[in-house]
Amino acid sequence: MDFNTARYNMVEQQIRPWDVLDFDLLDVLSDIPRERFVLPQHQQLAYSDQSLPLANGGSMLEPKVMARLIQALKLNLADTVVEIGTGSGYATAVLARLANQVLTIDIDAAQQQTAKTVLSELGYTNIQYKVGDGLSEKLIQTPFSAIYVGGGISQLPTFLLDQIPEHGRMVAIIGDAPLMKAVLFERQNNQIQETVLFETLAPTLHSLAINQPSQFKF
Repeated sequence: MDFNTARYNMVEQQIRPWDVLDFDLLDVLSDIPRERFVLPQHQQLAYSDQSLPLANGGSMLEPKVMARLIQALKLNLADTVVEIGTGSGYATAVLARLANQVLTIDIDAAQQQTAKTVLSELGYTNIQYKVGDGLSEKLIQTPFSAIYVGGGISQLPTFLLDQIPEHGRMVAIIGDAPLMKAVLFERQNNQIQETVLFETLAPTLHSLAINQPSQFKF
């Protein structure tokens, strides 16, 4: 399979038409080999417009959904990003190319190690890894400017909102099937501003603290 052509088609036919127009983000998506992050038996589907399963029974977000969320964070090379839900590591790679540092947290140590192996092989050196439930524990200790929640959640933990710094941003997909909303949270003048970005249906993050009735888990 010609992965370079498939990657180009993903960007031009799936992502760009979905209002993802940030040039830096599009360049990153055009460069990162998504086929390295999927299961071997699904490599031919790596650039398809669908959620793909992970070895632990979870799922990756659709590329266009992930891209819209990351675009909303408006990252720059001075930013430190916290990712909740390492999953495959693909979104981690995108975040690491757009920001200065990434702290990625996942409840599944084995799944995170799989992602870390791929990311290390691809030469990423600006990623820190932490095992834990990022939706039930205050695991964020280093200064950061953005939070990326890498899957759906039925409700947003209050402590995550409280940890958004001044001028900080967070994106999350909130709600239950069949209707969930991607939301951007921003803190300005010590007030949280909330913007609904789009409606979707996404695999949910696995958390010990939040009851999530969706058929998916991340």
